[in-house]
Amino acid sequence: MKTRWICLALSLCLLLTAAVCPVSAANADSRLEVIRVTGILVGDGHGNLNLPNPVTRAEFTKMMVAASAQKDTVADSSGTSLFKDVKRDHWAGGYIKAAVEQGWMVGYLDGTFRPERTITLEEGCTALLRLLGYDANTLAGSYPTAQLLKAQSVGLRDDLPGAAGHVLTRNDCVTLFYNLLTAETSGGAVYGTTLGYTVKNGEVDYSALITADTKGPYVAGETVIPPFGTENVTVLRDGKTASLAEIRPYDVYYYHTNLRTVWAFHDRVTGTLTAVSPSQTAPTSVTVAGTTYAIGTSEAAYQFSGFGDLRVGDAVTLLLGMDSSVVRVIRPDQTESAYFGLVTASAAGASTETTAGAGGASIQVTTKIVCTDGTERTFYHSGAALNVGDLVSAVTTGSETTVQKLGERSVSGRFSTVYNKLGDSELSPDVEILDTDTHGNYAVVYPSRLADVMLKAGDVRYYVRDDAGRISRLILNQATGDLWRYGYLTTAKSTGNIAV
Repeated sequence: MKTRWICLALSLCLLLTAAVCPVSAANADSRLEVIRVTGILVGDGHGNLNLPNPVTRAEFTKMMVAASAQKDTVADSSGTSLFKDVKRDHWAGGYIKAAVEQGWMVGYLDGTFRPERTITLEEGCTALLRLLGYDANTLAGSYPTAQLLKAQSVGLRDDLPGAAGHVLTRNDCVTLFYNLLTAETSGGAVYGTTLGYTVKNGEVDYSALITADTKGPYVAGETVIPPFGTENVTVLRDGKTASLAEIRPYDVYYYHTNLRTVWAFHDRVTGTLTAVSPSQTAPTSVTVAGTTYAIGTSEAAYQFSGFGDLRVGDAVTLLLGMDSSVVRVIRPDQTESAYFGLVTASAAGASTETTAGAGGASIQVTTKIVCTDGTERTFYHSGAALNVGDLVSAVTTGSETTVQKLGERSVSGRFSTVYNKLGDSELSPDVEILDTDTHGNYAVVYPSRLADVMLKAGDVRYYVRDDAGRISRLILNQATGDLWRYGYLTTAKSTGNIAV
């Protein structure tokens, strides 16, 4: 699961920084995402970060509390008034009370806190030094020189511009608070690790942060409305930029509140349930369509247990999460359960499994099909064995699976990744492409591989359109050359490379 999280974290970081970050350095981009994930810096009600804006003392105090062990224990308003200009219902009252009680921030001699006053570099560094446990005995010299020198020595000012008197911006605070997480406390510990974060080689592990604070998995209904609203939400569906409206019923999704991000996955598998392991008393994995999947939720474990209503031989559709584990099981007729692809093996009488609800009839044929998404699946069905290299569809309805040979269906034209078209036909954003031959060889093809390629009618064996009329699956006929095998031919007169 962590590998997939790392890929998603990197792609998300690129998407978000392209949208909201005026900085250019890659490390600055990643720092911003860390500070967002931890909740130290959050956007306004519309998700805007307003990075050039100056920071007030009240805002800085809230950031400090969010960057401390107090972050989950402090409410917005304090219910009491510690300063004459901070009323009990002030939006930052609770944060100011916590910071003052911890000794990180102090008020003025006239009994005010001046929450709307902007904060300077030396004031911010002084407060964070106190947070790290450094007191006056660790400083040499007078204010503000002593505080700025100490902040420099512990790394708080790394990559941070400005001198005494510089008013901190929200963008400055991204760097300052990232430096805080990687700085050493007065006790010699890396501060971020005291909060439970992973810090390696002076960098905070971004993927671990996302994993820890991401909520899910959930199964989508007709609509998905995350708790942080629908404005300025980043949506990644199967790793591609999408909108909330593009999340379909029965998609599995996750969300991260601080990032205002939703990840959705359409991964699902339909086929015959052939094994529950290690037992129905305590199931941890299941085998469907010839592949074994881990059970990822207590709901799915219950469905496969002896208390649920699923049994070996049933036709099922597995809804898979981010780590390809089973989140929920539904009936095949509740969602699309048609596959298209190439037969790689087929044999009659190879299985002794029975299908529940079908009078215990024996499943006569076992067929392996590499589907257009590149996954090889095993289907159990009645009828005759098929030939390797046949194009087929596999459709599960209720407890019955039908595997049927397909005729040729071709389309031609220039393949455009710019306009997302093949000739005059629009392509689905998540089009699946498989290059094949009649001998059972195949290769998964990404759209970029076909950029600006002219496909003739003979280059396409089959295609499928979605409900919107777009080509969603495309099966090619040796159109890329990726199926060719190369050898080295030697003769008495010449040598040379040939395709065989």
